[in-house]
Amino acid sequence: MRRYIYLAALPGAFVAGMFVSHLGTPAHAQAPNAALTAQIIDLAALTDADLGAQIPNMGTLRSKGLVVTPSGTVAVQTGNVPKHTHRGSDEIQYVISGSGTFWLGDEQRQIHAGDLIIIPKGTVHAGSEPTSGEFKVLSIKLPPQAPGDMQMVP
Repeated sequence: MRRYIYLAALPGAFVAGMFVSHLGTPAHAQAPNAALTAQIIDLAALTDADLGAQIPNMGTLRSKGLVVTPSGTVAVQTGNVPKHTHRGSDEIQYVISGSGTFWLGDEQRQIHAGDLIIIPKGTVHAGSEPTSGEFKVLSIKLPPQAPGDMQMVP
């Protein structure tokens, strides 16, 4: 009889553990600024003015956050940033417009609108130097970039 009681308790303990694990804040996650809302954003139409002022000490980078969740962030970025790495976040960039060069690892590569750039955490990378048109990317960070995660590389 005890054996059946123990067997019946296992699923209950499992469910309780799953519930409790969702009460804590995930590591390196930022709290969402607001609830997600359904919307359509014309990324190609966003101007430098829409993206705001250049970020201090980050080259000519301009960035506008679009989505912030505990699992990841999405932003539109334009400009050139110095070489750097992220210790805790993978980054995926989709080139919306423009063409130019982009540092990835230890080499500079040609990129153009339509390219998808995958940057695993710890990989050296830097913003582009445009050769035609305004260079604009959609940047996704998984998980969200924690404060102090970015490390500049000489």
